[in-house]
Amino acid sequence: MDRKLVYFLCTGNSCRSQIADGFLKALGGDKYEVKSAGLEAHGLNPRAVQAMKEAGVDIAHHTSDVIDPETLSKADYIITLCGHANDNCPVVRNDKAERWHWGFDDPAKATGTEEEIMAKFREVRDAIKVRMEQFVKEGK
Repeated sequence: MDRKLVYFLCTGNSCRSQIADGFLKALGGDKYEVKSAGLEAHGLNPRAVQAMKEAGVDIAHHTSDVIDPETLSKADYIITLCGHANDNCPVVRNDKAERWHWGFDDPAKATGTEEEIMAKFREVRDAIKVRMEQFVKEGK
């Protein structure tokens, strides 16, 4: 069975797209080839790594990458996770790809104490996990 290519896009490929990438690989890596990228590469956010580790998924080895036009053109699913990426994604001729926008708050913009900031990361992580579980269950 050929695995379908899912390409998660975000602004900086540091938090939300990395979390989605990690969960989909963990939950559906047998069904999907999973990649993520950003309009820019902001580096992997250490709080995202920590939040995912708490959920039992190791994304510490992930890299923060910019969008690759070749990967974009081969994707079966192109999923943006923030409004900025949705509005600024490159226009690509890819008639086979399904494009979706699943907006989540940017936990990297959270303010407050370290515990308050981590609470926002956990909230976004958990919301993304629910969406990934739904995606796998629907078996797109």
